[in-house]
Amino acid sequence: MKKQQGFTLIELMIVIAILGILIAIALPAYQDYSVRTKNTECLNVAAAAKLAVADTYQSDRAFPTDNTAAGYSFSASSYCASVDVGAAGAITAVTSNTGATTVASFTLTPATAAGRIEWDCAHTGGDNPAQIPNECR
Repeated sequence: MKKQQGFTLIELMIVIAILGILIAIALPAYQDYSVRTKNTECLNVAAAAKLAVADTYQSDRAFPTDNTAAGYSFSASSYCASVDVGAAGAITAVTSNTGATTVASFTLTPATAAGRIEWDCAHTGGDNPAQIPNECR
């Protein structure tokens, strides 16, 4: 009896087909993950503005209305185009260069409860919910 020396063409084609299916499933998931991480980076940059707003509220008992009143200055990052403090201490963070089809914008709104500040996050843009960080969905 002669031993088989390798794989047949059919076996190799089946393996390639299985790999193709796995790649077709994994690639979009990875792309969503990549954009979500870049959006999260912009929210992390906004954490400094949250601290400035909270500090201003604790000392003045009123929310600041702009970056200057909060004592906050923004310096751009790779994935965050702007972070601005607005009326009633609301913070708007706008993303850039994330690879998404639309630019995502996050609004962090402060609310006082039992002597602490709680932040509510809402988003505009960012058509795919899988690309939005969990805290803002």
